[in-house]
Amino acid sequence: MDQELDYHALRAALEWQVELGATEAIGDVPVDRTAIPASAPKQAPAAASGTPDAADPPPVSDPVQQALSDARVASARSETLTALREALAAYPHCELRKGARNLVFADGQPGARVMILGEAPGRDEDREGRPFVGRAGQLLDRMFNAIGLSRTDPDPAKGLYITNVLPWRPPQNRDPRPDEIAMMMPFVQRHVALVDPDILVLMGNISCQAALGRKGITRLRGQWTEAMDRPVLPMFHPAFLLRQPAQKRATWADLLSLQAKLRGLS
Repeated sequence: MDQELDYHALRAALEWQVELGATEAIGDVPVDRTAIPASAPKQAPAAASGTPDAADPPPVSDPVQQALSDARVASARSETLTALREALAAYPHCELRKGARNLVFADGQPGARVMILGEAPGRDEDREGRPFVGRAGQLLDRMFNAIGLSRTDPDPAKGLYITNVLPWRPPQNRDPRPDEIAMMMPFVQRHVALVDPDILVLMGNISCQAALGRKGITRLRGQWTEAMDRPVLPMFHPAFLLRQPAQKRATWADLLSLQAKLRGLS
């Protein structure tokens, strides 16, 4: 027989349930305590968690590698020097372009037997949009005129073609960074291939670093080597010769070596 519970018994039972963690006596919906709970559905990870999922887009590639990949594609598609210049002008990854006045592409005679690869434009070059036009450029012209070569001579046998590793002036004429050199090298290599000179002259440390992967122009100058499928001659940069005129003697020896090499290749 059921027994009625008095007030004190009911209160004690309620207090016991509260101590066990009960927070409400009646829920909004009935609960069948005897039913087996269904398995919880799998939930997709929160978007903010950063956990990759099969449906997620692929991760963004490294910016430097993306810049290099785009440079390779753009340069490979350039069938002419005009197209290569346009590809450089449209290339968005090099931050130097934002602070430069002009794209400094090249000067001289396409098809010349000798191609000069300088480092980067300076203030005068940035202003005029041509490489080697300041004091260093005037010295360069005198140097090569002494062995019968000129950027203004239309004869490929006597002409010069001049460009730089970088087409935009670095701020305050600082040295180019390795990532800047790397993203420009596909354009440089394509540039050399389109001009197709007999000999490539590397002016200064940065040019040697870009084309040969080596620095130390004092050791490298005057030593013939090969790069980009042609003979290469490292030389002192004319800007260095303006600061160190005693090194002009070594440069004259390099110019005579260049002249002899051209005769040997004729």
